[in-house]
Amino acid sequence: MLCPLLFLSAFIVLAGAQQQSVTQPSVVDISSCPITYYGQKYEKLYVTFTRRDIVMCFDKFYDPRNEGDCIVGSSPDKRRAAFNIVQAESVLERWVKNKTQTIQNSLRCSVQITMQISSSKISLNLFNFGTEAALSLEAHGTGLVAFYTQVSDVLINKVEVNNIVYKSQNHTIDISGCRHSDTVYKPGTVVNSDPQICSNVTCSETATLQTSGCGPLEHCQGNGICVLDTMLDSTCTVTGPTVIDVHGHMNSIQDRCAYSLFSTPSLPDFLVLGNFRDGRRKDVSFLDSVTLRVDGHDIHLEQGGRVQLDDSTLTLSSSPQLVHGVQLSKDQTGVTAELTKLNISVFFDGNTAQILLEGPAGSSVEGLCGNSSSSLSDLRLSEYSSTSCEMQYSETADSTIDCNSVTERCNLLKEAPFSSCNTDIDPEPYITACTDTLCKYPAVDGLNCQFLKAYARACSLHNHALDGWTSKTGCSSEAFCQDRTCSDHEFCGEKTVSGDTRCFCRTIFASKYQANNSLGDATVCKENSASLTLVGCLLEDKDINYSALQLNDPTCRGRVDKLTHMVTFSFNSSNRCGTVVTTNNSYIIYKNTIRSQNYSDVITRKDQVQIDFSCVYSQPNINTATFRIRDWSVAQCITSGAWNYTLTIKAYTNAGRTQLVEWNSELQLNEKIWMVLKTDGLDGSMVSVVTDSCWATDKASPASSPRHDLIINGCANPADPTVQVEENGLATSTYFSFNMFRFTGGSSDIFLHCQLHLCPKQGNNCIPTCNTPARVRGSASLTYEPEAPAFISVSWTY
Repeated sequence: MLCPLLFLSAFIVLAGAQQQSVTQPSVVDISSCPITYYGQKYEKLYVTFTRRDIVMCFDKFYDPRNEGDCIVGSSPDKRRAAFNIVQAESVLERWVKNKTQTIQNSLRCSVQITMQISSSKISLNLFNFGTEAALSLEAHGTGLVAFYTQVSDVLINKVEVNNIVYKSQNHTIDISGCRHSDTVYKPGTVVNSDPQICSNVTCSETATLQTSGCGPLEHCQGNGICVLDTMLDSTCTVTGPTVIDVHGHMNSIQDRCAYSLFSTPSLPDFLVLGNFRDGRRKDVSFLDSVTLRVDGHDIHLEQGGRVQLDDSTLTLSSSPQLVHGVQLSKDQTGVTAELTKLNISVFFDGNTAQILLEGPAGSSVEGLCGNSSSSLSDLRLSEYSSTSCEMQYSETADSTIDCNSVTERCNLLKEAPFSSCNTDIDPEPYITACTDTLCKYPAVDGLNCQFLKAYARACSLHNHALDGWTSKTGCSSEAFCQDRTCSDHEFCGEKTVSGDTRCFCRTIFASKYQANNSLGDATVCKENSASLTLVGCLLEDKDINYSALQLNDPTCRGRVDKLTHMVTFSFNSSNRCGTVVTTNNSYIIYKNTIRSQNYSDVITRKDQVQIDFSCVYSQPNINTATFRIRDWSVAQCITSGAWNYTLTIKAYTNAGRTQLVEWNSELQLNEKIWMVLKTDGLDGSMVSVVTDSCWATDKASPASSPRHDLIINGCANPADPTVQVEENGLATSTYFSFNMFRFTGGSSDIFLHCQLHLCPKQGNNCIPTCNTPARVRGSASLTYEPEAPAFISVSWTY
C-alpha cells in the first residue's frame, strides 16, 4: 500500500498544465481548477513569503492590517513552493470523501502545492468539488507542520500533522461553506429565518445558499406558516420573445416552438401555452398565439382577435360567452379568457399575453410563468410545435437601429406617469425586454409601443391608472392589427411606420421562394388540367394586385384561398384559357402565361407581370406485347413529364370486342383476333393516340428477325390482307385485327410490338391518311399450318 504522500503524488497532472515554481511574491493562475473557498469561488492564488510563514491568499496579496481569505503555514526552506493542477480520479475522490465524511459532490480537479519544511516533505492539496472544497496536508518526515484557514481576520480551521518519528501522515478538512452578509456558514445550517415573512435562508449540504418562502399563491401568517392567499394578485407577462414570470424573473425564447406558460397541480386538465413564431427576421421570435387547454379542448387566442374552439371560429363581443367553463369576451384592446373556478384570467391582444392570478389556484404555479426549476427544453411542448421549430438562425445586425435612442425610449418606464407604479411592478424586466428586442429588431409593427403598453396594462391590473401615458408616448391602448386575419405563414405588420397594415410573409417561409427568385410553387399537372399557385404576401411585397392578373384568355383570373391567401391560376380541357399547344419529337407542350391585364394608358408605374407555366405529355416509347397463351390483358403506366397515363393492350375473338382472350383460350391458326390499345388518364378532347406501327417477331427483342409487319405508318400492311386498322388517331384508343399465324419452323410464341405517339387534337388532324389499293396476295411472309393449334397471351415487355 502506498504511503499518503506517495499516494497523492501518483495522480496525473492535467494535460496542458505546467508546474509553476514560486520563490517570491507571485500570482498563481488556478482558473483551470478554481477553488470555492468557504462559499467564494476563486481562480487565483496570491503567494507571499513572510519572515516566518508562507501565505496563500485568494483575493489579494497578504496584508497584516487587512487580512483576506488566506491559508497560512510555516515558510518552506529556501522560500520555494511548486504548484501543479491535478486531474480528477475516482480513487482520489473516494479517499477524500472517506477522510471528510461530509463532501457530496464529485471531484473535478485539485491544486497540489509541494514544498520542503525542515526535514519534512510537504504536499498541500486543494480539492475542487464544485460548490464544495477540501484541504489536505501530508507530511513525510518528523516534526510539527500546520496550515491555518482564515476568512478576513477570523480563524476558521487548520490542518496539522505532528510526526514524532520519521513517517508519513495526513490530515484532511472540509473547507466548504456559504457566505451571507460577510459571514461564513457551515453546510447544513440555517443562515437566516424570519417567521414574520416565512423566509428561510439555509446553507445546503452541498454549500449553496437556498431561500424558501411562500409560493406565489400563498401568504405568510406571521408564524412561519404559509397558507393559500385569497387576495393574491400576481401577473405574468409574455410579450415579444420575453416571459416575465409572477416573481419578476425573465426568460427569453430563442426558437419558434410552443411552451407551457401556466399550469397548476390543483387543476390537471388546464394548461396555458404560448406559441412563438418569426416575423421580419429569422433570429428573433415573437409570441404569436395563446392556447388554453381545457378538459380536452383547445381554445386558441390568435392574431387579430380571432378565437377558435378546436377547429371552429367563435364570434365574440364585449358580453362574456361561456365555453367549457371559460368566460370569453373581446373589445378593442384584445381578448380576455376568465377561468371562474380558478380565479385566473388570460388576456391576449395579438402581441402580448398577461395571465392574472387572483385567488386560491393551488399551492404552486408551474410553467414559464411560475417558480419552475424546469429547463426550457422540459417546458417545450412538441405536440403543439413544428418539427423544425428548434432550429436556430443568425442574421447580420441591422445597421439602421440606433440602440441609444431605443434605450432612451424604453427607459420612459422609469418616468412619470409610469414611475407611480414602479414600487408595485418592477419596470426593469420590461425595460430589459424592450431594449434587448428593439436593439436587434426594427421598431415597426407596433413594437415601439408594445413593451410600454404591456407595462401599463400590468399596472392597471394592480389599480394604477397611469393617466396620460398614451399621450406622452404617442401610443394607443387599442390592439394592433385588430380584426385583420393572416394565414399561418403570415404576420400582420405596417406597410409604413404608423401607417396601414397588411399581412406579410414570415421571413423563414419567404426565404425558400426568395432563394429561387420565385413568387410561388411549381406547376401542378394532372390528367386534364394544369395549375400554378402564387403566394399572396409575396405578390404584395412587389405591389402586385392579384386581381389585375389574367391568363392568355382575359376571362381566366386567379382564385384566392381566403384562409391561406394563396392565388391559383389554372386551365383544363373544358376551359383552355388560351393555352398554346406545341410539339417536338419527344413532347407535347401545353403552355399558358400569367400576365398583367392590358391597360389603355400610355404609361404605367406598376411592374408588368409575365409568368409562363406549362405541362407536357411525353411521346410513348416502343411497347411490346408477347403472345404466349398465358395472359389476356397487359397494362403499362407511362409518365409524361408531370402527366401520367396508362396504356393497355387486350385481345378479343369477336368484332364487338366483348369476348376477351382468356389465359386458357385456344386459338387456331388463321383465326381472326382483334387487338385494342387503350389509354386511361388522357383527355380525349386534347389529344389522340396514334399507332404508328406494329410488327411481330418470334423473340422478345423488337429488333430480332424474322419480322412480320402488321401496321406501317399508321396503316395496314398491304402485304398482309388479313390486317384491318379499324380506328386509329380518332380518340385515346386504337384497334385493329389480323388473322393468327406462326413463323415457319420457329417457336410457337409470337411477340407483338407496337409503336404509338400522342397527337394534339385539332379536328381530325391525327387520323393517318391511308391508300387502299388492291391487296397483293402471296406477299405475306407466312406459312400457315392449320393442323397446328396456337395459344396466345399478352404481356408488355420493355
